[in-house]
Amino acid sequence: MEAVARLKNVPTSPRKMRLVADLIRGKKVSNALSILKYDPNHGAPKLEKLLLSAISNWQLKNEDTKLEDADLYIKSIFVDSGRILKRLRPAPQGRAHRIRKRSNHVTLVVDSAVSAELVPVEDDENSDNKK
Repeated sequence: MEAVARLKNVPTSPRKMRLVADLIRGKKVSNALSILKYDPNHGAPKLEKLLLSAISNWQLKNEDTKLEDADLYIKSIFVDSGRILKRLRPAPQGRAHRIRKRSNHVTLVVDSAVSAELVPVEDDENSDNKK
């Protein structure tokens, strides 16, 4: 069973946050936490906190399963653009340049590798009748 954690209105540009998100996509949770702990990029501490929140959400959904036995991995992580604050900066000859202060929304999905292997794939009975 998967668990989702969302982080909204992070005052970092989506492009910078995607660089950090790409580092941990598809990795095991323990490996991703160690990557985020030592990554110097600005978004790494925020994603580390988000990953810990997703792990906590997974534990609340699966109280009967141990965290060590679950073999959690990051199923998906994506960064969307948030609101943009528009500001004006003085420019030469009385002009003004627009400054865009970007923000982003991050969604992280954590799943257990053990549960993914145990789920059987069901065949659709209607697909045989439509021939």
